[in-house]
Amino acid sequence: MAIRLLSAFTVLVSAFGLYSVSAPPPVPQTDFDKKLADMGYELPVSKSTSVGIFKPVVIVGNMAYLSGHIPRTKDGQILRGKMGGGVTMEQGQEAARRSAIAMLASLKAELGTLNRVKRLVKTTGMVNSTPDFTDQSKVINGCSQLIKDLFGPENGVGARAAVGMSSLPAGAVCEIEAIFEIEPAP
Repeated sequence: MAIRLLSAFTVLVSAFGLYSVSAPPPVPQTDFDKKLADMGYELPVSKSTSVGIFKPVVIVGNMAYLSGHIPRTKDGQILRGKMGGGVTMEQGQEAARRSAIAMLASLKAELGTLNRVKRLVKTTGMVNSTPDFTDQSKVINGCSQLIKDLFGPENGVGARAAVGMSSLPAGAVCEIEAIFEIEPAP
């Protein structure tokens, strides 16, 4: 009875223009594919060139687990070297950005679009370093800043580890893996 009275009251009040029931305005959806291009980045065609036996991306439920990605130039050359052994901080951060680009390319190849990404959950960055180099976190900031700039400060920043390694596959400056929460497939 109370529900009928409330419904009748809502109709009556709406009819006289005293009260308006309307849906909230839609939240604008960011087109992350376009935003990345507007930021000046072009995703390479994702293809695994590793000799290892693994998948670049594995989807489990609403989580995308990305294997470690090493940095490559636009023409596919691996960025090699060791932090503390001749590679500058700027070069290390650029290598981390290139690893982020490689991860995003794999993610887009798997999902069809970056617009299904809800948020970054975790990043693990491994930096090829001499024993006395201790700024691994600053190197991995190259990746983290790009992801933050793309997905925003709330959804583009997750948990993170940045560690030094005595060597990495193919002598790469860094290798980065990540976990993203994603929207279900349409």
